[in-house]
Amino acid sequence: MGKLGVLTFAEGDFDNRGFSVTLQLRDEGKPATIQETGSLPPDPELVESYTSWKVTYYGFLGIKVRVLKAKAGQITNFSIGDVNKKADNLSQHFNQWLKSPQFNHVREELIAHLKEDDEVRLIIQTSNLDLRKLPWHLWDILERYPKAEISVGAPKFKQVTAAKVANNHVKILAILGNDDEINVEEDRKILNSIPYAKVHFLVKPNRQELNDLLWEQSWDILFFAGHSCTEGETGILYINKTESLTIPDLRYALKKAIEKGLQLAIFNSCDGLGLAQDLADLNLPQMIVMREPVPDKVAQEFLKYFLGSFSGGQSFYLAVKEARERLQGWEGQFPCASWLPVICQSRPEIVLTWNHLRSRTRNLRNIATKAVQLGVASYIGKTLLNRNNESKASDVTLIDASLDPHDSPYEQTIEEGIKIIRHKQKDPTGDNHV
Repeated sequence: MGKLGVLTFAEGDFDNRGFSVTLQLRDEGKPATIQETGSLPPDPELVESYTSWKVTYYGFLGIKVRVLKAKAGQITNFSIGDVNKKADNLSQHFNQWLKSPQFNHVREELIAHLKEDDEVRLIIQTSNLDLRKLPWHLWDILERYPKAEISVGAPKFKQVTAAKVANNHVKILAILGNDDEINVEEDRKILNSIPYAKVHFLVKPNRQELNDLLWEQSWDILFFAGHSCTEGETGILYINKTESLTIPDLRYALKKAIEKGLQLAIFNSCDGLGLAQDLADLNLPQMIVMREPVPDKVAQEFLKYFLGSFSGGQSFYLAVKEARERLQGWEGQFPCASWLPVICQSRPEIVLTWNHLRSRTRNLRNIATKAVQLGVASYIGKTLLNRNNESKASDVTLIDASLDPHDSPYEQTIEEGIKIIRHKQKDPTGDNHV
């Protein structure tokens, strides 16, 4: 069974107050069994170390990243060695901060209750953007656990009940935005190669086209490739050569998409932590963003590695971890490539797999509609009445999309706590099977 650890940071800052931290640790799907509190001291030099690395990294990249323009006055003559030196300094400073005495007992609780072969999701919950920017994947404690991956998330979230018709394909809305000096057609090829996926491409759409598709159809994954950036704490998407959008510009459409079952957003574009923050406010369960400007080749290779692993059966966290670590092979050309992808998780109870996306439940209204279409409304009507009398929010009845009203009898099974009703189908030998 997997483990879930949540580190929640109270309000604080690096200059004067530091941060109070609460650890909750539990088996996936169960209540927390371990809770420990600690703190991390103020450390303004850590923010300076991050800023120094960032300036050097931006300066090395220069052009052909998925951001439209370099920042004014930016120096662009740094070497790979310069970037790596700053990266080492930041990593050392960061881990020294995490070994502060007042935080040691939190660290010790993690070590005491995690096993080397545990699959671990560790979520850093904070509203502080400086904390989110730090390279949490470099925390040395993670070296003990090869199946652990870390994410960042907001300390507050709301549960959203999503409706979703069960089917055998993952529906992806893929936006290919402004592609000046980058090659998003490679992203299209990768998306088209995924098994059990139906991909709808929007190429340089206008705002109304995107808005309408989010309202009118249900989607499992929202994907964006093109140029993006974060200004202040606000993420900006350049959807075509003349238009840009923020997440608040699509607030109502995105809320509707989440209500209809949207589970994951992938922003294969630059500097996406602002986008993730705005989407977390809408309670989208999980996102993948690039924390800094990303070279075109790195973005393409990450997408290829991630989707291959995820659609091949690996859990979401482990698929991201594997894809991110494989980017180390590109660091001879693109330093710190493996630092860039980051998971942003807004609802910690969600454990995502590709099969989960293919076969998620739908609500009772969808059941009734499908039942009428299949000529079995009478039977389902009784089921709905029973459900109304004894219903719980998570107790949902599914009707398999392959139901044939001419086959009988019904067969009911319990799969992962959910009642599944199917017809028995007849094979050519005369034996029944489901």
